Amino acid sequence: MAIKNSNSNKSEEDSIYSRKANVGRLLAYFIPHIPGLLAAVIMTFLINASILIRPRVLQRIIDDYLVPGNYDRKAINLLGLLFFGLIVASAVINYLQTLLLNHIGQSIMHRLRTQLFNKIQRMSMSFFDRFSSGRLLTRVTNDVESLNELFSGVLINLFRDAVMIIGLIYMMFSMSPRLAVVGISTVPVIALIAFFYRKAARKNFIRMKRNIGRINGFLAENITGMKIVQIFHREKQKFDEYNEIEKEYFKSSFREIILNSLGRPIVEVVNNLAISALVWVCAGDILAGTFEYGILYAFISYVREFFQPINEIADKYTGLQSAAISSERIFEIMDIKDKEEDLLAGTPCDEIKGNIEFKNVWFAYEKENWVLKDVSFHIRPGEFVAFVGSTGSGKSTIISLMTRFYDIQKGEILIDGKNIRDYRLTDLRKKISVVLQDVFLFTGDIASNIRLNNGDITDEDIERAIDIACARDFIDSLPNGLKEEVKERGCTFSAGERQLLSFARAVVSNPSVLILDEATASIDTETEKMIQESMKSVTEGRTSIVIAHRLSTIRQADCIYVLSNGRIVEQGNHDKLMNENGHYRHMVELSLKENRNCDMVSKAL
Repeated sequence: MAIKNSNSNKSEEDSIYSRKANVGRLLAYFIPHIPGLLAAVIMTFLINASILIRPRVLQRIIDDYLVPGNYDRKAINLLGLLFFGLIVASAVINYLQTLLLNHIGQSIMHRLRTQLFNKIQRMSMSFFDRFSSGRLLTRVTNDVESLNELFSGVLINLFRDAVMIIGLIYMMFSMSPRLAVVGISTVPVIALIAFFYRKAARKNFIRMKRNIGRINGFLAENITGMKIVQIFHREKQKFDEYNEIEKEYFKSSFREIILNSLGRPIVEVVNNLAISALVWVCAGDILAGTFEYGILYAFISYVREFFQPINEIADKYTGLQSAAISSERIFEIMDIKDKEEDLLAGTPCDEIKGNIEFKNVWFAYEKENWVLKDVSFHIRPGEFVAFVGSTGSGKSTIISLMTRFYDIQKGEILIDGKNIRDYRLTDLRKKISVVLQDVFLFTGDIASNIRLNNGDITDEDIERAIDIACARDFIDSLPNGLKEEVKERGCTFSAGERQLLSFARAVVSNPSVLILDEATASIDTETEKMIQESMKSVTEGRTSIVIAHRLSTIRQADCIYVLSNGRIVEQGNHDKLMNENGHYRHMVELSLKENRNCDMVSKAL
């Protein structure tokens, strides 16, 4: 039991240290804005001075002129103008300070958000295996937005409130130490309330952040897969799932409202208790004529002002709690080093011939759950090769390793005789184009989806690419041609049309290696024939690799590699493998049988 408590205490200490370190890192973002912060600090002193002087001005009017009946119009007018001037000056300075601090805050948030997005873009695929899109979306949006209060003036306002409290205490003690003690006697009560509030608020904030992450993840997944939900009539079930997650978020959100709504009323009650105590202490002296009315009024004003910054600090503590938790989640991503790709490290390569060799490669996504086991093969420049095998045999994994989306645990991958890890990643991926089965199109137009913001690609390159991809007829049939709008994920185009655009995107940069990862799986027969015709010109002089779903597309391959359970069990051209009467022949015969069955069904229909 003692060991458990010891570990728990150590974990809590580490957590506190982590939060302090993260807050320190957040403060470092203020360094470029130090001149603006200094200006805000000067404005803080001016605002506080205005607030502190105003009760003394009214106290003089009451005690020197109103109570004694000494009506001096000129003096009263001057003091009234001074009071009004202090109010206007305070309002103007406060407005300017708010503008300045919000500009600083938004600048910092813009910088932090772009840094976080840039970090995510540089992460390897194994990182995205660990973090879902919903969780990452929460980090970039909700968590960064939670820092808004911190960067938009919380620290300066906390400084202003602290200075205000010190100034108020000084003013009260300079007027009457006895009443000053009465006025601040309730501070320990406020401190005790703040202590319990702090513990409850932090636990609830962690719960809220976790729940909003679950909601974002659920929404991102289900909106993307809405077609599947509707096809299988799972709307009610998905609604029930969402409702359960939303209920948890509602509970934590409502708990936060309760905590926040209790804080200010409690402080107000304590504030009025302090004012009541002041009146009670002064009542006898005022009736006896030994205490001035103006001083009592000034003290009541100062006590009200005294609890105002305490209220503000209590409110801002909520923002600080949220910022501390959000900073932990943001810096969790920023501090991941082992998953980050260094795109500029390595040897530059202006040209790749396409000589690819795997030597005794072992690879696992997790620990030693091997997906590839001692895989070796050699693809020579200009060859057209194919990989076939059952689902989960490791075909697509080979493609991911060639483009270094993942790094192998054992063995060696060579391109043009050099270890793939020695190449600069940006150059390597420029020379290898991949066409995936699941085509992803971005919002924009067709031209931008082919170009992908690459300024080196000209309009002529795009025209050439769509000709090679046999996409000319399809694009010319659109009302706006290359300027035709592409909606999210290309939902207005058919699967075959999206695949044609993906093919054009792959060949527009004139790659040295072209990889088709089951790229014809979702394309109709007529479109497939068009692509096969264009492949004759596309593959000439470059290495071409196909992950085959339709075995009819690889009959002319120079070499076919058959995978089973992460190992290459057969290799050779179509005729050689058919004569061996092994895995490949069995797959071809099964494919032919399926096609015959489909033809029989078609004729029957």
